[in-house]
Amino acid sequence: MDDSFEQLTSGVTRIYKSIQKIKRLHMDPIGLKGTHVMCIHYLYTHPEGLSGTELCAKCREDKSGISRILSDLEASRMIYYHDAGNGKKYRAKAFLTEEGRAYGARINTYIEHAVAAGGNGLDASDREVFYRVLFTIADNLDELCNKIEKRG
Repeated sequence: MDDSFEQLTSGVTRIYKSIQKIKRLHMDPIGLKGTHVMCIHYLYTHPEGLSGTELCAKCREDKSGISRILSDLEASRMIYYHDAGNGKKYRAKAFLTEEGRAYGARINTYIEHAVAAGGNGLDASDREVFYRVLFTIADNLDELCNKIEKRG
């Protein structure tokens, strides 16, 4: 019997749990949650700012989740909004404060370290094949989910 399903789910689950643990271990000491990591990362790598809608797409989170994260980051003085006076923060671009940029730099260092550790023993062609295969599987499973949802 082919054990592809078990290998895929076991491997993906182990990777996901390790990533979540790494996020938690780095964020707990600064009073934030692992869910904040990706928002800080994307805001750090997009100094022109990002809206809540843009963060939803990049983080693959729903609107309410991103809204909570942005509220937490604003309360922690990690972000600010430019021209959010119209009462629609969700459409306004969020930017990292000076403190947020400092954490963003630290987070990106942690990310680089984790990526290097995870890819230890892989060369560039191995990584290229891995990501191509990974995203092919992800796209195929997204398509299957869409078909199942359409059937009702």
